[in-house]
Amino acid sequence: MAMKLPRTIRLDPSDTFVYSRAAEPGEWAVTGSFLFFGVDPGSLSGKDRQAFRAGFLGVDSFGWSTLVVVAEATGEERAAVVEKLAAQLVARCGAPGLEAARPAAEEEVAFARSLCDHPPGTLLALHRADEGAGIRETFRTLHRKVSRLDPATAFRFVEVDEEDEPMDEVDIRALAGRDT
Repeated sequence: MAMKLPRTIRLDPSDTFVYSRAAEPGEWAVTGSFLFFGVDPGSLSGKDRQAFRAGFLGVDSFGWSTLVVVAEATGEERAAVVEKLAAQLVARCGAPGLEAARPAAEEEVAFARSLCDHPPGTLLALHRADEGAGIRETFRTLHRKVSRLDPATAFRFVEVDEEDEPMDEVDIRALAGRDT
């Protein structure tokens, strides 16, 4: 049965600078908020603080990603994500064994799946805040506008053949009102 889960995405190299360990693009992801339980968010600084504020956790690398994209997944892929996350909970978080870690991994993946009630390709962003009594998570969706899909970048370079197009010359001094 097809379903949707979040995958990490890297639109630019910034994640490699802002996190101590950046997730690789294309990893299945969960929120990773469980890594901050029992931590005083006020004591976090730098890259750890950024991970707290805005990071999704890549299941394979246990690295952080600022954005995830809604992607279709099979039941087998979902099961593999649960098993990988359970193994990570044992190896990296001190869970006593896979049997103990599996229910927590199931819960994390189920929550990640609940965030994906959007069309495939929708980007998701996360913001965490310390509410004193607990961590508050808010999520937002980022949709591409059809007019911006081609190209999906901030700038577009257009090649102009100088023989076909007259070159406009601009006199900046004249525009500024100076003749010098």
